[in-house]
Amino acid sequence: MDFSRAGSTCCILLLMAVSGCATSRFKVASLPPIGDESKFLSNIVQLTNQDMGFLKAGEAYFSPDMKSIIFQATPKGESEYQIYTMDLVSGEVTMVSTGRGACTCAYYHPSGNKILFASTHLAPDLEKPEGDGGYAWTFFDTMDIFEADPDGTNLKRLTDAPGYDAEGSYSPDGRHIVFTSNRDGDLDIYSMNADGTDQRRLTHGTGYDGGPFYSPDGTSILYRGDRRNDGKQNLQLRIVQADGTNDRAITDNNVFNWCPYWYPTGNALIFTQADHAAHARGERPNYDLYMTTPAGDRFIRITTDPAFDGLPVFSPDGKMLMWTSMRGGLDEAQIFLADFRLPVEFQ
Repeated sequence: MDFSRAGSTCCILLLMAVSGCATSRFKVASLPPIGDESKFLSNIVQLTNQDMGFLKAGEAYFSPDMKSIIFQATPKGESEYQIYTMDLVSGEVTMVSTGRGACTCAYYHPSGNKILFASTHLAPDLEKPEGDGGYAWTFFDTMDIFEADPDGTNLKRLTDAPGYDAEGSYSPDGRHIVFTSNRDGDLDIYSMNADGTDQRRLTHGTGYDGGPFYSPDGTSILYRGDRRNDGKQNLQLRIVQADGTNDRAITDNNVFNWCPYWYPTGNALIFTQADHAAHARGERPNYDLYMTTPAGDRFIRITTDPAFDGLPVFSPDGKMLMWTSMRGGLDEAQIFLADFRLPVEFQ
């Protein structure tokens, strides 16, 4: 399967490094980093494109062996995301969701033997619910979390509480899942055993809490929270202990801080930031990637492209960055991959 535009030897070598294989059938789009991005990013590859049948694609995560990714994409002619995997050696793309309803937030089990994702396929009423807080994504009342084998078979429902259950990810040992739910009237962070038992609420602040990920050592959970709940979407980065104690903020500013993700060592994290007040100035807010520490005491900007950059994740070895972007003149977001150099401030 061909990727868009002409091939590049350096990018093919990058994908070979991912797979550990000596050959690759990829033809990939290689885009140069913009300005200071070159200090951190090289060999930028566009992994998905509309020629694959995807209107848009994003929120991709690596398999534990880094040979494949799982992501969400909207098929052409459809309005909602489905879940797909891509083999980074062959380029084979497989839909692993049912093709019905809306889907979001897929993730690999650390063993590589299971995946999870959220879906409305059991009750695919796609009417947008009211009271979504003005966020760009929809909190479907019929969204639940499901487990499956990596090819989508042996699908098992893990949550069945009324309301939105989504944004799930596994703990490093694979024994637990952390997720977002509004089952108690507010969007908060919850945890459960990997089989769906022992579902417990961890955060209790007013406003949206979501996008949680366990720290590499499994002791704490990184997430985004809108504790002001004032309609201005000033999400902040937050950390709570895995047992729900010591919930605290990393950032406290007047901008949009979104989709944080841990660096594999646990001493740094990456996230997206945008100033939504730019709308009032007649400007488009620019979404870029930044890094900070769990204490929030150092901040480094990673991307400087004028187009949207968001939803960043690291490969398990920390040597690659994968994110969702509209760079290169794209009309809709697609998935990008690059070699990553950790800023010296975090080494």
